Parts: sequence; structure tokens; C-alpha cells
Amino acid sequence: MTKLDETLIMLKDLTDAKGIPGNEREPREVMKKYIEPYADEVTTDGLGSLIAKKVGKEGGPKILVAGHLDEVGFMVTQIDEKGFLRFQTVGGWWSQVMLAQRVTVVTSKGDITGVIGSKPPHILSPEARKKPVEIKDMFIDIGACSREEAAEWGVKPGDMVVPYFEFTVMNNEKMLLAKAWDNRIGCAIAIDVMKQLKGEQHENVVYGVGTIQEEVGLRGARTAAHAVNPDIGFGVDVGIAGDTPGITEKEAMSKMGKGPQILLYDASMVSHKGLRDFVTGVADELNIPYQFDLVPGGGTDAGSIHLAHHGVPSLAITIATRYIHSHAAMLHRDDYENAVKLIVEVIKRLDQDTVNKITFE
Repeated sequence: MTKLDETLIMLKDLTDAKGIPGNEREPREVMKKYIEPYADEVTTDGLGSLIAKKVGKEGGPKILVAGHLDEVGFMVTQIDEKGFLRFQTVGGWWSQVMLAQRVTVVTSKGDITGVIGSKPPHILSPEARKKPVEIKDMFIDIGACSREEAAEWGVKPGDMVVPYFEFTVMNNEKMLLAKAWDNRIGCAIAIDVMKQLKGEQHENVVYGVGTIQEEVGLRGARTAAHAVNPDIGFGVDVGIAGDTPGITEKEAMSKMGKGPQILLYDASMVSHKGLRDFVTGVADELNIPYQFDLVPGGGTDAGSIHLAHHGVPSLAITIATRYIHSHAAMLHRDDYENAVKLIVEVIKRLDQDTVNKITFE
């Protein structure tokens, strides 16, 4: 077992925290613990997004760096008479990655272990056996013998269910495997940006934000951006890694370890050209690696941030990650550290004149 350094302990704490959309209290408390030492004030908006504020220069441009607190998971919808749980997916899931996976049901009386099950293939017709099991035909088995027993343990409709997975440093210690990288890595980037700016001279008011309910429609970013009313917005999230077998460069260009992804386009936003050019200019000047990417079928919190108030020049900066929206995803530590470095260096170079120039470019 690799000895965890300070950063890895924070990443483990963040990814171990359980928080599907609408249930972000636990990851919010972890993020608060880590970001508070570097902030002037930490508040929570009415929906539950965490907003940490640090003044570089009073009255300077407001720079928002947002990662989302929620992870994809499930919600209990009913308990059948035999004690099996029916559930609803919360966030996007692919049925093929779900069966036989261990989960944690979070109840008012404590956590309960479960496993996702379905009808065994041995009793299916040969045709049915070839098809993936549909989510509606799956259930969660918590080892209860009846509805009454499950209820006695504290299980009730509406309870959150999260994937279970142990934070793991791989043999190549740069490779980190965990649940909920989507998007606790964004929360970690927001924390570390605030940390690296501590004691640095800059002309801005920086907001490190942990948003809620991103996976179900970028909802927390909308209210948080209205609360902050930023001049510049960064959504930090995971992106697609295109370096596993069978993926062509045409489908996904990015590779783990080759730098943060600068998103050109996704379903929620066309990235702001002026801000994109400024950020890549800083990266080129300092030899910070980066890669361009686009995700026609997904979105990030930047999609809500850029529509706040009168409009906010925004950019999504993402980390190439394998196996997102499953129980275990993998990313490269260098990409995380380079994303932090890039955002910090960009903020240090921003002031009111630069922001004006970026906005109207």
C-alpha cells in the first residue's frame, strides 16, 4: 500500500464521501474542511452549493472556479415484500457497468451494504441472454428477508445509494483509481487553486465553489453563479480519455498525462474565444501542457455559469479520465497538478483591464 501524502489524503477523503445529486452534505463538509484555511469566508447558497471567497484586491474582478460535489448514483424508490430494493438512477448510467456491483445504501440509521442483482442468465432464453439487462429489471439486494426487516434497518424510499469502491494508488503511482472522480477532482482543483494563491499578490476576488446537482442539469452552478455574479468563470470537471483500446482519435483525442483538456465545445456551451486564447497563451508561455477537446454529448458547470446575469466569459478545463459514470474511474496526477498550476497562473495575470480585453475580444 502506497503511503498517502497530503494531496492523496485529500483526494481520498473527497472521493470516499458519499453524495448523489440532492444529497451533497458529506462531500460539502469535506470540501469545506479543506478549503476553509485559504478563504476569507465560506458560505452555502440556498440550494446547498459551497462558496469560498478569497480577496486578492477588494473590488477586483470576480473569478469563479467551480467543481461539482455530486456523483452519479441511485435512489431507493420502493421496497418489495421480500426486502429487495427497487431504484432510480440519479445521473447517467450505462446498464452494462452496473450488475453485480457493490453499493452502499445510506439510511437514517447508518450505511447498509447491497449488491445490484437481476434474474440469473441460467434461466433466461438464449436470445435474452445475449442482450444487456435493462436497468428497470435490476434490483438491490441488501440481504433482508422482508419489507419489514429492511424498514427496521432504516431503509426508506428516497434514500441515497452510492457505488462502493476503495481509493487506490496504482503500481504507476501517478495513476489514481477511485469512485466519484466525476467530479471530486474538480472540487480538489478549486481547493488547491485557493491554497496556491494564499500569500500571492493578484488583483482579483477568487471564489472556489463546490456546486450541487450538476449530474442532473447543472443546477447548483446556476444558483451559485447568480450569488457570485462573476466576471470570469471556470468549470473544472472530468473529460473523456481517448487512450484505451478501440477508441479512435476521431472519437476522443485526449490522453491521460498529456495535460488538462481545454474544452472547445460541448452540448452546454461554446467556449469563450477570448478567455480560451488567454488561457492557452499563459500555458504556452509557461510550457504547461494542455490538449484541446470537445464533447458533443455532454456539458459542464460552465454551461450554467456563462449564462448568469449579463453573461460571463467562461471556459471548461477538464481532466482526461477513464471509465467515468461507473464504480471506478482512473486519472493521472500530473493532469490534476497542471490544471491547478494553469488556473493559478491565469488568475495571477488577470486584472480589470485584462478582463475587459478578454470579454470584448
